[in-house]
Amino acid sequence: MTPSRERIREAAKSLFAERGYEPASTAAICRLAGTSESQLIKHFGNKQGVLEAVFQHAWDQVNPALRLATESIASPRQKFQMTIEMMLNFLDKDEQLRRLFLLEGRRIRGDGKQVVLVPGFLEFVRILDGILQELADQGELAVHPQALRSALMGAVEGLLRDKILARSMGYPATFSDADVRSLCFTFLNAGLRGRVADRQQSVVVG
Repeated sequence: MTPSRERIREAAKSLFAERGYEPASTAAICRLAGTSESQLIKHFGNKQGVLEAVFQHAWDQVNPALRLATESIASPRQKFQMTIEMMLNFLDKDEQLRRLFLLEGRRIRGDGKQVVLVPGFLEFVRILDGILQELADQGELAVHPQALRSALMGAVEGLLRDKILARSMGYPATFSDADVRSLCFTFLNAGLRGRVADRQQSVVVG
């Protein structure tokens, strides 16, 4: 990656997180990056291209680490736990990226695009779907794997988004990170067949 491309991407990440996507102009991004708008156009095409590059760069860090961490784990439930822990830890370490993912990632732009649907995000979805499909193949899921994934991701995004709003705007969301993790497994258990969910619950209680 060329230095100017990396500088533009990192400057955009900072300004998008600080000001929001719409108010952050390409001129301001390039001033912060110490380069010209012609370089932004050369590398990214337009401002939306920069935002997509910010997201893709993040997924390029996350997905290989997830695959490496889960490939030697036999239990799909343990794979699921590892995936959730790694993803939440990754977002916890990068406040700017967390704000972008949760406040800008699913917002539909004027051209109708959902900018979060970069290839890296779709790869993450495939990783999570693969884990849930393993549970389905074992006869343990009571719902469609993709339905469970959608419910889970929507819930986690909502929980983390509310925590951001609590810090910045006083929104009533005083629950902890541990509560977020606990709810992830509550959603998983809700999708398991009764006897499996009861067995998992007895293990937790015991």
